[in-house]
Amino acid sequence: MDIVISDHARFEIARRKLSEEMVRTIAQNPQQVIKLRKERKVCQSKYYDLAEGREMLLRVICEERHNMLFVITAYRASRIDKYWAKEG
Repeated sequence: MDIVISDHARFEIARRKLSEEMVRTIAQNPQQVIKLRKERKVCQSKYYDLAEGREMLLRVICEERHNMLFVITAYRASRIDKYWAKEG
């Protein structure tokens, strides 16, 4: 599936000093997907952030549109337990 990054997402990725390549990777192959609405979802993965010196969560908010994944925004979170969906 093609990934299209919105202008807003591109701005936020740069402002938050995220890697666009990492955002694309997580959008394509997330550790976890959380449905928000009919077409909107959060693709998220845990990773070790060298700058922070700890495990972080990268969340990519996207929508499926005409056989493509449209990235709306992306951000990192330190409170993994707040966002990570528990199994069972």
